[in-house]
Amino acid sequence: MTAAPRLRSEAEGLAAPLPPLLAEAEHLASTVLLGEHGRRRSGLGDEFWQYRPATSSDEARAIDWRRSARSDSHFVREKEWQAAQSVQLWVDGAASMRFASRPDLPSKAARARLLGLALAVLLIRGGERVGLFGEAARPARGEPQLLRIAEVLTGEGDGADYGAPEARGMLPHSRAAFLSDFLGNTAAVEAQLLKAADRGVRGALLMVLDPQEEEFPFDGRTIFESMGGTLRHETLKAGDLRARYLERLAARKARLEELARMTGWQASVHRTGGPALPALLWLYRALERRR
Repeated sequence: MTAAPRLRSEAEGLAAPLPPLLAEAEHLASTVLLGEHGRRRSGLGDEFWQYRPATSSDEARAIDWRRSARSDSHFVREKEWQAAQSVQLWVDGAASMRFASRPDLPSKAARARLLGLALAVLLIRGGERVGLFGEAARPARGEPQLLRIAEVLTGEGDGADYGAPEARGMLPHSRAAFLSDFLGNTAAVEAQLLKAADRGVRGALLMVLDPQEEEFPFDGRTIFESMGGTLRHETLKAGDLRARYLERLAARKARLEELARMTGWQASVHRTGGPALPALLWLYRALERRR
């Protein structure tokens, strides 16, 4: 099995036990079901939904005369709402995401790709249009789109040490999710979130970290080197850096939460040492939350 189908298979396995959740659009969705008929409500569309008794506010052309002829009442033929929501994803492919502190842990990149694709699986099964930012996989519906997304996610990263959101083609009034360690320059994140807010885009920031990055279990002589090899720092007293490092990490998390609050997004942290399922549930709930 090649990398893309394997990733998709793992993502579908993760998504399988979840309830069928849909990203919330600007319109109301009263019932959520897996499959192509996720929005069981009347509205603009082509699929028949139900007949209902006509009221004085209905125009004569809205009445289904064939159905009404079989009764003493007039009936209106309603169609199912089919206004699918567009959801765009950015999954960080920078070098820093390749880090895993232990052989039994997934890299941050592997976990972020799995979560991103599982998110796409559930949304597409619910009838939404899902894609990646950029030109490679624009939002679309259907099973073939999952393979396109998987193929892009399993491709080569951008080569940079740390990633920055690339939100080209951001669709107005859509939903979005950024999955990254967010250890690079936060100015790029801020710029994209402000751009999103201007366009009425709401979404979720998921900070994916390795347990070692949160614990900083280093002491004595230690050499710190970025995954891309462009940054290197050697110290004889790594333990003396712990308090300062943890303070800066806490400040970064607080800044991301502040940016999310300012722009109507949600922010959370996921650790690769834990199960993926809670993070996937959080992503769905963050995307469906009404404001």
